[in-house]
Amino acid sequence: MSDPTPANVRRSLTLAGIGAVAGLALAGIGLFTAKGTSTLAVPPEDVALVNQQAISRVDYIAMLQAMHGTDLAHATVEQKQRVLDDMIREELLVQRGKELDVAGVDPEVRATMVTAVEQGAAMNAFTEQPSDQRLQVYFDSHRAAYASEGEIAVRDLVFTDANMARDAVAALRGGAALEAVIAKFKARDTGKVKGAEFYFAAKIHLGDALYAAAQVLPSGGISDPLEADGMHVLVVTQNTPPTPFAFETVRARVLDDYRRETATKAQAANGDFLRKRANILIAPDSIAKESR
Repeated sequence: MSDPTPANVRRSLTLAGIGAVAGLALAGIGLFTAKGTSTLAVPPEDVALVNQQAISRVDYIAMLQAMHGTDLAHATVEQKQRVLDDMIREELLVQRGKELDVAGVDPEVRATMVTAVEQGAAMNAFTEQPSDQRLQVYFDSHRAAYASEGEIAVRDLVFTDANMARDAVAALRGGAALEAVIAKFKARDTGKVKGAEFYFAAKIHLGDALYAAAQVLPSGGISDPLEADGMHVLVVTQNTPPTPFAFETVRARVLDDYRRETATKAQAANGDFLRKRANILIAPDSIAKESR
């Protein structure tokens, strides 16, 4: 077999050199266009790069509309320049804020970031469109929340001793007139409930114990004597219990409540997830009682 001619050798070396140069060029293109690398060209979807941080063309057009009420095709050069300068200035300040860790020390920025993260965790809950079947299940498990507000009118009488209170109850249940009983047994009407009030208001005015006793009495009902900073007798002149609503009439409310509850659960789960993956060290004396 004969040795290769000098021409063939030169041709082979030339082709090899061209291939090497092409390979280096392709590698260079890949290096400078890969995500996260520095580049001298602004991508078509952006209008500027600030320290390689993109300013979106969509945001730029939206800002033109917000500031000058015009679109890209009809905006003047001055309007475009003003908007772009403002967006570049904002990006520079944001980047400087990150360098200074403003978010870590400024209470308002921290609060805004917390709100943004919590809203992000809850976003799916507020955009979800649950089926009527799922809403019906939620409605059935929270039925007490979907009813008209009950109303009650009650006289709260206070007596000087238990015997007089018992005698007054017997007289009232026997048909004696209320005002006559008050006068005869020297009762004091506290006047805590002014006419018919919603259940929640009567509970505030009477207190938990007296309200619980009054709520179960029908209109015209009279309680047994109750010890609560004195001997009390409750005379219920009107009691209109809550009326449950049908699902169809409160569907919109059920949907809002369902979404809020789902969002709250999502935010709690997100907080638990972040806490579990974090490395948290707590000083021993931060929650311990001070030693005296």
